[in-house]
Order: sequence, then structure tokens, then C-alpha cells
Amino acid sequence: MSLKRNLNRALSAATGLEVRRAGSAPRVTPAPVTTPKPVKRPAPEYRCTDDPATDRLLRGPVFIMSPVRSGSTLLRMLLNAHSRLHAPHELHIRRLEVGYGSKLSERAMDALDLSRGDLEHLLWDRVLHRELVRSGKDVVVEKTPSNAFVYRRIRDCWPDARFVFLLRHPVSIARSWHEGDPEKRTYEEACADALRYMTAVDHARKGITGGHTLRYEELTTDPQGRLRALCAFLGVDFEPSMLAYGERDATQLQKGLGDWRDKIRTGSVQAGRPLPEDDEVPEVLRPISKAWGYLK
Repeated sequence: MSLKRNLNRALSAATGLEVRRAGSAPRVTPAPVTTPKPVKRPAPEYRCTDDPATDRLLRGPVFIMSPVRSGSTLLRMLLNAHSRLHAPHELHIRRLEVGYGSKLSERAMDALDLSRGDLEHLLWDRVLHRELVRSGKDVVVEKTPSNAFVYRRIRDCWPDARFVFLLRHPVSIARSWHEGDPEKRTYEEACADALRYMTAVDHARKGITGGHTLRYEELTTDPQGRLRALCAFLGVDFEPSMLAYGERDATQLQKGLGDWRDKIRTGSVQAGRPLPEDDEVPEVLRPISKAWGYLK
């Protein structure tokens, strides 16, 4: 009788178990790991503050409403070189959201007449106010291009906010957007994507009264004249040092937060690219080009 059989007899009598040859374990292919896409929450309800002195720390903030690749980083650097204006890198405050950790916390905030949207506005205000206080200046300027998509919330959050609309030839915007990452987006895709921002800025221009419109082409050809007019709108004196923005701390430029490439790093205003001819305007950009006065 084999050793295995004798061993199993004794083991079975003692424990009820027996030894068997282990077969090869079946090969298991792990399921691919996928990162779920973030779920976009609907815009929360909020109330328009009727008591800014209580609800807001910030006074008279300035928001630059502009499409991508329209020269907003250049404008930010010029304004930040002013002794009274603080223009940090893009802050993307619209993506700062809050939530309730429990139903009880939601009830507690509701008793204070604070909805989720109201709490987010308090957070936005605190972030900007903290940044302004740290700078030691008087006025904060925020220039994130995607702010145009929520211009109503920004207007309602700060009733005393000032708005600057920065425009550029739509074809120049699309070309620059494509050249920024040609492997990520074709020129046609850049046209369609940049048009979303241009349309949002156009809606903001129509929905907000009393703003100041500035064109990138004018800023690059007559920077002193355009900055003088903008300073007058903002209620500050023009300072020649604004034109030498490159003499300030280089840490103002943060990779991935605005334009940080060589042209902006020169520290002075550079000439813009030649304006496209009318026949170079693709069909998808013709309506906005005409609306902005770039298409004859």
C-alpha cells in the first residue's frame, strides 16, 4: 500500500481529513482598473447678499473675463506690477466646493440661512481676501478664463465687483490654443473648444453693465495708453513701473496656471501676431469674429 494511502487512512481516522495533490490554480485575469470620471454636481442655489458688510470681507474685487489664450497672463503681470493692485495666478475659485458631512450639519447651516451655494461664496471670498491681505495691497484682480462660465454667480457674490473684458481676434486665440498643445487638439478642435470660452465672455459682456473692454491687439501696440484707461476705470493712478513687470519677482509665474512660456517671461510687452485676413476665418468663428468687430 502506498505511503500516501497509509497516511490518508491514519489522517482520516484521526481528523477526518486526507491529503490530495493540489491542482494548478486557475489563472485569473484582474479586471482593468478604471478611474471613475468625477460627477459634475449641479450648480447650488444661493441668495444674493443684501448685507455685504456682514457677508463679505473683500471690497471691490476685479475680475478679468477673457477666453483662453487671449493675453490675460500678460495683463495680469502688468496689473500686478502696480503698487496697489494684486493679480495672483489663476485661482479657479469656481471649482472650490463645499459639502455637508451630515444631515445635522446641513440643518445647522439651514438654520443660519446658509445654503451650499452661500457657503461656497463665503469660501471664495475668504480665499481672495486672504490672498489680498498677504500681498499688502488694496485691490485684488482675478483672471481665470473659466470664470466667464459663472459670471452671474461672481456678480451676485460680490455686488461691488468690477469687470474687465479682454478680447482678441478669435482666429489668433484658436491658433494659439492649438499651438499650446498640438498633440492634444487639432486646429479644428481648438476652434471649437476656444469658441466655448469666447461665447461665455460674450454672454458676460451682455449680462454685466458698466464693465471695461480691452483688446489684446491694442494692449500690445499701445500698452501705456491702454493701461492708463484701465487704471482710470479701476480708480488708481497709472504707474510707469507697470510696463516693466519683468523686474518683479519671477515666482509670479506658475506652470499650468496661465501662460508661463518664453514670450511672457521676457518681462516686457511683445508685439502680437499679425491679424488674420478675413478669408482665414473658419466658418465656425465667423459669427463671433463679426460680433467683436474683427470681421468686416
